[in-house]
Amino acid sequence: MEDRECPLSSALGHVGEWWTLLILHDAFDGYTRFDQFQANLGVSSSILTSRLKTLTGQGLLERRRYQTRPDRYEYVLTDLGRSLRPVVVALAAWGNSRLDPSERSMILVDRTTGVEADPVIVDRRTGRPLDDVDFVYAAGPAASEAMRKRYDHLPTQVAPQRP
Repeated sequence: MEDRECPLSSALGHVGEWWTLLILHDAFDGYTRFDQFQANLGVSSSILTSRLKTLTGQGLLERRRYQTRPDRYEYVLTDLGRSLRPVVVALAAWGNSRLDPSERSMILVDRTTGVEADPVIVDRRTGRPLDDVDFVYAAGPAASEAMRKRYDHLPTQVAPQRP
């Protein structure tokens, strides 16, 4: 059951199905057409059709006609879809971190230099890695009573975010 109050649950409602992340990964690599996704992923047409429909419905991809007679469409990342790239990069980096370097089939490199990247997720304000135990979740301003109780052992006042 999806808990819309929890941002993790809500996010997984959008991308939690593993085909979704693989389709997005292909889109980040420049794939836009149904046959490209299908050939690269080896996914059935019914599953791919369903996932593309969901991704367009959620605003992560935009369906655009590129040919008439017969009508053919491509699927292009939206700004919202592109904003998921760091999440996919982080998941791939986590997967690679468990492998010996010789066992990695895909690595993230700088396009210009070819040097392998070492992705980390950091706090924009401080530059500190977010895997630090000093970063914890706290109830936000829209939290229900149940959410507030979940985090009542933490500071009761959270400093407001600044853009």
